Amino acid sequence: MALYCIGDIQGCDRALGRLLDLIDFSASRDTAFLLGDLVNRGPDSAAVLRRCMAHGDALRPLLGNHDLHLLATAHGARKPSRRDTLANVLDAPDRDALLQWLRLQPLARQHDHGGKPLLMVHAGVLPSWDAAQTLDLADEVHRVLRSADLPAFLRQMYGNTPDHWDDSLTGPDRLRVVVNALTRLRFCSERGVMDFDSTESASAAPPGLMPWFDVPGRGTAHTLVAFGHWSTLGWLNRPHCLGLDTGCVWGGCLSAVRFGSSLDERELLQVHCEQAQAPGA
Repeated sequence: MALYCIGDIQGCDRALGRLLDLIDFSASRDTAFLLGDLVNRGPDSAAVLRRCMAHGDALRPLLGNHDLHLLATAHGARKPSRRDTLANVLDAPDRDALLQWLRLQPLARQHDHGGKPLLMVHAGVLPSWDAAQTLDLADEVHRVLRSADLPAFLRQMYGNTPDHWDDSLTGPDRLRVVVNALTRLRFCSERGVMDFDSTESASAAPPGLMPWFDVPGRGTAHTLVAFGHWSTLGWLNRPHCLGLDTGCVWGGCLSAVRFGSSLDERELLQVHCEQAQAPGA
């Protein structure tokens, strides 16, 4: 049995198929965690969702900001943007089944391997959260996504405030901070105030900000966190931090990491991708 993490797919189903062929993935033997943004910007989001559904528990996704955007668009809570490529999901004959499957996926996962935990999110973790709190807060959102309150939640999900965590937060403000951290975070201050304007590489942090994983004393500093979302960051391989968005949709690569007998044993496997979007277009 092999264990993998795979970065942002964003509707690039052909690339995902070639990557699974490259790693000789077997649904009866292997497990791959998909780090969010399964859909949008690429040419065939519906095919990605169908492939994931067909593989059952062997492909285990979590939700990214583009996946939530699809749900919001489908429920009339968000208008499509000019760069969206979601029509083949929204107009699909199996639309309801695809969206129902998507809403059941979590915002964070943890998997124990070789006696150590692997925490997985799409974007980031606020510095004050440890792994247990991250999973608990993600589950608060997950319960709403699975409930009859989904349309109302999606209408209140968007916004940049509050921009930091407070244990006293309740209602939509509480859930919005959790969603923003887990699906949008790149830079924040040392005190955990989030920035949503900069998409630059980690070396180009705005004044007073730093990549979330560089905040001193963050609560997940001794837990391996695997994430995607940050294509300008690219491949990042540190003892307790693993970044896997290598810009597939922009003509980069779709990346997988295969773990050995421990989380410290990592092999990078990549396929080059056809460019589906031009940066800044």
